[in-house]
Amino acid sequence: MPSSPKTYYETEIDRLYNELPLRPKQYILIRQSKAFMEKYYAERVELNDLAEAAFMSRFHYVRIFKQMYGVTPRNYLKDMRISKAKQLLRQGCSITDTCFEVGYESLTTFSSVFKKCTGYSPREFQKRHKSNLE
Repeated sequence: MPSSPKTYYETEIDRLYNELPLRPKQYILIRQSKAFMEKYYAERVELNDLAEAAFMSRFHYVRIFKQMYGVTPRNYLKDMRISKAKQLLRQGCSITDTCFEVGYESLTTFSSVFKKCTGYSPREFQKRHKSNLE
């Protein structure tokens, strides 16, 4: 179902947000938060904490992060975790160990997210890549 066209004001607000240059300090803070996610991806990373550390509101932080990297911080973290999980599964780590190693607290959630991202359950992924190694 197509969404209704944007009003003139919505279009202007989008244009202004896209054209406004970011202050150098904002670039630095966003890059630092991205580096933090890369280092601590396996820990509980809260969006509010990242935004607070960058001295921004949660919504402003998400908008600027997406403007800089093309994805939201949550999707960036998810993609990083799934990428690390694929590496671990290829190396023969158990699914449960992999789940906790990459920062998921629930095996069900991990399996669901993994399948949504890769098209395979963790077990199917592991079997496909195990047969490729032999």
